[in-house]
Amino acid sequence: MAGNIDLDQVREKIDALDRQLLTLISERAGLAQDVAQIKQTDNDAVFYKPEREAEVLRRVIDRNPGPLTNESIRFLFREIMSACLALEQPMKIAYLGPQGTFTQLASHKQFGHAAKTIDFASIPDIFRAVSASDVNFGVVPVENSTEGIVSQTLDMFVGSSLQICGEVELRIHHHVMSKSNSLADIDIIYAHQQSFAQCRQWLESHLPGIKQVSVNSNAEAARMAAENNSAAAIGSETASEIYGLTVLVSKIEDTPDNTTRFLVLGRDSVKPSGKDKTSLLLSTTNQSGSLFDLIQPFALNGVSMTRIESRPSRQVNWNYLFFVDIEGHIEDDNVAKAIAEVNAKAATTKVLGSYPAALS
Repeated sequence: MAGNIDLDQVREKIDALDRQLLTLISERAGLAQDVAQIKQTDNDAVFYKPEREAEVLRRVIDRNPGPLTNESIRFLFREIMSACLALEQPMKIAYLGPQGTFTQLASHKQFGHAAKTIDFASIPDIFRAVSASDVNFGVVPVENSTEGIVSQTLDMFVGSSLQICGEVELRIHHHVMSKSNSLADIDIIYAHQQSFAQCRQWLESHLPGIKQVSVNSNAEAARMAAENNSAAAIGSETASEIYGLTVLVSKIEDTPDNTTRFLVLGRDSVKPSGKDKTSLLLSTTNQSGSLFDLIQPFALNGVSMTRIESRPSRQVNWNYLFFVDIEGHIEDDNVAKAIAEVNAKAATTKVLGSYPAALS
């Protein structure tokens, strides 16, 4: 009996807290409407500021006393912020479709589920949609922790005026899904080519000799598998739910911490958030020591370089462009000084954007 009384008391406290939470969330939503009313008098008002969103989320994570994980707290506050922002201005986000891709999951992680996600067939289509103001932002994959860069994304930046406004890191879990209930029934499997590469060892061990067909996305793979009872697909749990498939085996990726990085594309630059990155496109003359001379100013000014990738310039044989990520914002004194020194040595210097670093 005492146990039941204690449980009832706990439930009463939970109910009371739920009422308080609802009151506070409603009050926050009301303030969001006030913000919208104020901003509507300004033709140049910006409703979504990536730096502001990053600052708020970092602050609540820093104050998290537990027992909920930081990831859970980030998710809860992201969704509250997303719903409140939708009261100010509904957001339209372009992603690499169809519905159920990891890019859509990354879009939800960055903007919350109150934002309207719109699928596009290709990365160039997303760049065009953002440039034409058909959407507010776009989300594109740029690199995977095991399989490296998405070259098409980098190549699109060469001729684009878009800015990188943010980054999203998403843990990638691959699942085998099918209309069938048994792996023994499978004679063909669909997936994006990078997913096949990320699950190579598992496939060789468990589905040797099964025909592998590469498609544009894992969501497309799931759609195709749904049309054939002897087919399977590699994809996300979300894709299995959307296309009515049974998950036969979970988490088949060869590397447990398999992570993909996505970039958020926008038309405007982003102010400092306190923990930022800057991405650059650089080129130099093909001379001995030219690359060393090009990147040396970062070290001399105490700027950490987190990534460098080379891509053919497509203009002159054996001439390369370098995509560089550094820590810090272009408005930081040491970053601005380093970039000025790089620019004096480079054949090409293009700032692709300064933006909040991904939340862990």
